[in-house]
Parts: sequence; C-alpha cells; structure tokens
Amino acid sequence: MKLVIMTKSTFFVEEDKILTTLFDEGMDNLHLFKPGSTPLYAERLLSLIPEDYYRKITVHDHFYLKNEYDLAGIHLDSADTEIPNNYKGKIGRTCTDIQMLKEMKKKSSCVFLKNIFDCIEFSEEKKTFTQQQLEDAADKGLIDRHVYALGGMSLDNIRMAKTLGFGGVVICGDLWSRFDIHNQTDFKELIAHFEKLRNAVR
Repeated sequence: MKLVIMTKSTFFVEEDKILTTLFDEGMDNLHLFKPGSTPLYAERLLSLIPEDYYRKITVHDHFYLKNEYDLAGIHLDSADTEIPNNYKGKIGRTCTDIQMLKEMKKKSSCVFLKNIFDCIEFSEEKKTFTQQQLEDAADKGLIDRHVYALGGMSLDNIRMAKTLGFGGVVICGDLWSRFDIHNQTDFKELIAHFEKLRNAVR
C-alpha cells in the first residue's frame, strides 16, 4: 500500500526543512497542494528542497512547474479541471463520486477518492460515504490499487483502507496537526508520526 503525504494548504516558515527531512526519512510521494496560492511561493519552496527529490513531487496547481522542475506529475482536483495543452506525463485525479471511479481510472495513473472521513484540516468537508457503500464499491472492483483513500485518513483508519483494497492512503491533517506552525520549531514529533504511518502501510 502506498503512502501519499499532502502538504498543509498554507505555506509556513519551517516547511522546506520538514519536507526535506521527510524525504530523507523515506517519503517517496508528496503532493504539493496550496489552493489559491501564487506560483511564486511554490517556486520558492521547491528551490529550497534538494533537486534529487523533485521526481517524488506531484503538483495540484501551477502545472508548468511539472516541466520546469522535472516533477513526478500533475493532479487534477476536480472533474472539470482541464489538462494543460500538449501535456505528457502522469496525471492523478480527485473523485467525489464512487460511480465515476471506473471512468476516472481509465484516464489517470491514480485516483483519490475524497471524503472517506471528515477532513481534519477543513472542518466543513464531511464524509460522504457509508461503510456499506465503500464495501460495495470494493466488491465491484471499483476500489483497487489505483484508488487512494483521501479525507480524514489517519494512523487509526489505515487498516480499514487496507481491508477495503485501497492502493494507498493520502495523509494530510493527521501529520500536520503534530506541528504548530506558529509556535514550534522542533518537528521531531511529526517525523516520529511519519515513521508510524510508514510502518502501518507496509
């Protein structure tokens, strides 16, 4: 099972140091997700991360960064987001409707099925599937190794995602809640939690 780490939605001072340490510790799939931000900040963050790790980063915005920094690919956050003209490379997509999974998988290298649980970072984003709906989707083969669980995913529910046959989990709030961006500089607790997450997906 794959472990995807999604960045906090806002930029913060220690971010490049934490991301570099996570890469050093074995993170191999980072999604750069900064909705509504200007590309300048993303460029600055990327410039502070060692180039060796660029091929492990996927962008959700400012898709030109993919070629400029030779990143892993791009990710479309909604069904109506256009693929850039002449784009060649990996494309991921986010899906909020189980019935659309079959179609989305045909056009993507991976699909994030969103709102599995209540989102930790955005309290207004609530879970939209029952356990029964997820089990039915798994039985029909809609959930498979190309579909990753997104939304409120944490150390506590990785086992459930594994049982349902998800190919990966997307972790955001469960990791970033271990670090106070306003008052902390020591991020040992966050790194220790990442290690637990890595062990849980094995």
